[in-house]
Amino acid sequence: MAVELAATEIGGGRPLLILHGLFGSGRNWTTIAKRLAERARVFTLDARNHGNSPWADSMTYPEMAEDVRAFIVAKGLVPAAVMGHSMGGKILMHLALEHPEMVDRLVVVDMAPVAYGHTQLPYVRAMKAVDLSRVSRRGDVDAALAASVPEVGIRAFLLQNLVQEDRRWAWRINLDVIERDMAAIMDFPMPGGMRPFDKPALFLAGAKADYIRPEHHERIRALFPQAVIEMVPDAGHWVHAEKPSVVVERTTAFLG
Repeated sequence: MAVELAATEIGGGRPLLILHGLFGSGRNWTTIAKRLAERARVFTLDARNHGNSPWADSMTYPEMAEDVRAFIVAKGLVPAAVMGHSMGGKILMHLALEHPEMVDRLVVVDMAPVAYGHTQLPYVRAMKAVDLSRVSRRGDVDAALAASVPEVGIRAFLLQNLVQEDRRWAWRINLDVIERDMAAIMDFPMPGGMRPFDKPALFLAGAKADYIRPEHHERIRALFPQAVIEMVPDAGHWVHAEKPSVVVERTTAFLG
């Protein structure tokens, strides 16, 4: 059953949906959404178990793609341009392959349609290990995470999920389900009866990351024959945060 996704809408014109990656939310894309909204009607979505969207008991790509399909239909946006980063990119690739009639153009930021061998479980377990009942301020959580997550930028990203409810701190993402379904999140299942998505597609790869590697290009072009693969210099996996102007410029040109 589809989850009714939370979304923020800005701008006018042809619809563009933006979907964040694991541990993120639509809020991470606010700056880029405002710039793209000069030429498009932009929706920044929160995936299930993230941001302001409802929690659900599982996180498979067919389910998460169905959430987006239901949103597009409910809002009367068929077909829409879609743009996703990391996990969000996988969700939208799955949507484009399974329901090509829903998608006009596809932008994928630093993600390939493959299964990855690494995992994000250490971050999940570090967050779950913090005893939030004994925390009085956000800085306490940051300090508690520091031993397991030494990178300041990554901690700041994870801490965006820390909220205060009735004077108690809580994680607004569903860590239990994310932990249990991590293998599915790292995978990329092929939709049944899949045919290649034969519409325009743009893949933006962080030059300093290893998510879109040369050996992935053949796979990308087999599934997305019109794909253009562009490297973003001096960018890691969080391309949109490190090089927002480049992402806006290339996305705007691609959307026409």
